[in-house]
Amino acid sequence: MTRTITVGLDGSPASLAAADWAAREAQLRDLPLRLVTAWEWQAPAFAPATGLAVPVPPSDLRRASAQRLLAHARTRVGAARPRLRIDTDEISGLPVPALLKAAEAAELLALGSRGLSKTAGFLLGSVSHAVLASCERPVVLVRAAEHGEEAVLPEPSAREVPAVADHREVVLGLELHRPDDAVIDFAFDAASRRGAPLRIIHGWTPPPYSYGGELMPDLREGMVQQVRRELCDLLRPWQERYSAVEVRAQATVGGAGRHLVEASYDAALVVVGRQIRRAAVGAHIGPVTQALLHHAVAPVAVISHD
Repeated sequence: MTRTITVGLDGSPASLAAADWAAREAQLRDLPLRLVTAWEWQAPAFAPATGLAVPVPPSDLRRASAQRLLAHARTRVGAARPRLRIDTDEISGLPVPALLKAAEAAELLALGSRGLSKTAGFLLGSVSHAVLASCERPVVLVRAAEHGEEAVLPEPSAREVPAVADHREVVLGLELHRPDDAVIDFAFDAASRRGAPLRIIHGWTPPPYSYGGELMPDLREGMVQQVRRELCDLLRPWQERYSAVEVRAQATVGGAGRHLVEASYDAALVVVGRQIRRAAVGAHIGPVTQALLHHAVAPVAVISHD
């Protein structure tokens, strides 16, 4: 069975931006694009301040609305990509379980993420957060537009849109001592398909005894050089495998979150890992990934791993 690039739509500008991003990704990977929306009613998490119950739209209206949404997105995304295969599905069930089910057959799942301000605002909504915390396939979160502005998608035309629009770098947040091949491979592959440089950021924390500052400069410099050697050793086989990818690796003292957020302003894509946790409680999203997801500007790919 051929996997697809799948997009979850809810009618927001952010989800349309995700569909546009996913269409380009489908072209890069030579895969079909699948547009899905869940039409079951999602009850509000809190009662309205008025105390009045929120009326539930009839099922036939909800389904008709879902069909219109999918038709609109398919026309908008597909008009400039006539050779791209686009499938649409209105799927029953509440949004989170429906999207998790749809992701099982996907190469990756793309979701829209709403920004809150003209600076880097919050990426995650409740549905996106819940899907991300449980999904074991790669999930890409796409903002409506850079700096929190509304999405402005290209107008449909008869001309095929090129699969590669620019050569901005792909950024990988790398955990040096617990690296996962799936995360690294995703980043190298994304850079290779785009013909883009790959910037790798690793954040590390010196042990407590090294905080003597100027009293132990040689010790501190030795640690820096050791981290750089370990980083080079880890990346060497990947650079041999993806020899055409230009790699820029950096090791930064302290958490990588701030550096990844800063890098996202000029990046085509930021890639991070998420260790799968099957416990019943907990956020299931690590602190670096959480910080990046709340403030990043570029699309963020979260790759789950054991």
